[in-house]
Amino acid sequence: MSKPTIGELAQTAGVSVSTVNRLLHGTGTVRPDTIERILAAADEIGFYGLGALRERKRENLTHRKLGFLMQQSHRPLYKMWADAIVSASSRRADVVVEAEVVFEDDLSPEAVATNLLKMGESTDAIAVITADHPVVSQAIDELRSRGVPVIAYVTDLSAASRAGFVGTDNWKRGRTAAWFISQTASEPGKVIPLMGSNRYQCQDISDASFRSYMREHAREFHVTDTFLTHEEPENAYAIVRKLIAEEPDLRGIFVNGGGISGVLRAMRERPPERLGEIRIVCSDIGPETRRGLTEGLITASLCHPLEKMPQELIDVMLRQIERKDTTSVEQRIVPFEILTPESIWT
Repeated sequence: MSKPTIGELAQTAGVSVSTVNRLLHGTGTVRPDTIERILAAADEIGFYGLGALRERKRENLTHRKLGFLMQQSHRPLYKMWADAIVSASSRRADVVVEAEVVFEDDLSPEAVATNLLKMGESTDAIAVITADHPVVSQAIDELRSRGVPVIAYVTDLSAASRAGFVGTDNWKRGRTAAWFISQTASEPGKVIPLMGSNRYQCQDISDASFRSYMREHAREFHVTDTFLTHEEPENAYAIVRKLIAEEPDLRGIFVNGGGISGVLRAMRERPPERLGEIRIVCSDIGPETRRGLTEGLITASLCHPLEKMPQELIDVMLRQIERKDTTSVEQRIVPFEILTPESIWT
C-alpha cells in the first residue's frame, strides 16, 4: 500500500499543495485554522510527515517567555504551585510558553524588587507572590514603563501600575474559616488567628472577614489578637505551644498563611484524648496539611485550586502582553476549594 502523497493531503484538507509545502518546509506563514485542517487531514489519511507537521505548527505559533517569582523554595506548597504553573504552560495549544520560575527565600521587599527588575530584562510578563510594599510597587512601576506587565498572584498588591490579579475571594475565605470553627467547636471559648504578615493582602482581608463573621454570628467565642508567624513553622509552633499551655479554653485556630507544620507539631504533643478540643482551619494543601487532615487534626483546609489557578494566571498574562497600552487592571477571582478529613483523597 503506497504512502499518502502531499497532493492527497492537500486535497483532503481542502488547501493547495503550495500551502502544505509552506507548512512542511517552514518557508512561509500559514493561518492557525488552516494548520489545524492540515493536521486533521494528515491524521485521517495516515500521512507519513504528521510529526513534522506538528513541529511546524509549534514553530508557527507565537512564543512567549513568562516569569513567575515565587517564595520560599523550602516550602512544598510553593513547589507544588510552581510545578502546576509549568504544567499549565506546557499544555497551551495556541502559544508556546516558556515558563521561568524563580524562588526567593529572602522575603524582604528589596530582594523581591531586585528579582522583579532582573526578570523583566528577559521576560514578556511576570507574575509575583509577595507582600505589599512601596519598594515592590516602585519596581512594578518601572517594569510597566518598560512594557513588562506584572500580575499579582494569590495575594493582591496596591501598586497602581500592576496589570492584573489572579486569586480567590479572600473575604469569603475568612468568613468560611470562621463558620467552620464556630459550627464544629464543642463549646464556646477562645479562638486564635495566625497570620504570616500584615502586608499580605490576602491574609489581612481574610483576618478582617474572619472577625466580621465571629462578631456577627458567634459572639459567644472570644477572638484574640492576631499572632504573626512570619511564614515560619518554628514561630507557629512556639506560639501555639505557649497558647495551649496558657489557654485551657482554646477552641479554635485559624492558620491564615504559612506555618501549619508547626501548628500540627504543637498539637501532636497534646494527650490523644484532648486532640479533638481545638478546631483548626488552614489554607492550602501540602504534605503536612494532607497528613493533618487524614489524622483528623485539621477541620478544613481552604485551598487555591491547583489546576484552575495557573490556567487563569497564564490567560491573564498573555492577554496583558497584547494590551500594553491599557491602564486597566484585570482581576480574575477563582473559587477556593474546601477539603475536610472526609473529602480528601489519600
